[in-house]
Amino acid sequence: MAFEYGSLDATLAAAAGDDPALLRELRAAFRESLENHVDLLSRARCDGNWNMALMRLRGLACSFHVDELIALTDEAQGLAPNDPTVVRRVRAMLDDFPRD
Repeated sequence: MAFEYGSLDATLAAAAGDDPALLRELRAAFRESLENHVDLLSRARCDGNWNMALMRLRGLACSFHVDELIALTDEAQGLAPNDPTVVRRVRAMLDDFPRD
C-alpha cells in the first residue's frame, strides 16, 4: 500500500527553502520520530498507553501535515490497544517513507 506524502513534502520544502541539506535533515528527523512513535504504538498494552501513543503520533502527523496519518490516528481512537490492523497500517506508512 503506497501512501502519498505530498503535503509533507510541501511542508518540508517550505521550511527548508533552497537548502537541500536542511531538507534531508528534516526528512530524516520526521522518519526517526515516526519510527519511535510506531515502536511506542506497537508496545502499547493498555488503553492509557495506546491513547498516549496515538496522541503523540497524531501530533507528529499534524506538525508535518500528513493527512493520511492524521485520519488513521482518528480511526484508531477507541480501538483495542495494539490493534494489529492499525499497527500494520502505520508500519506500512513507515516502510513506504523514503530513506534519504
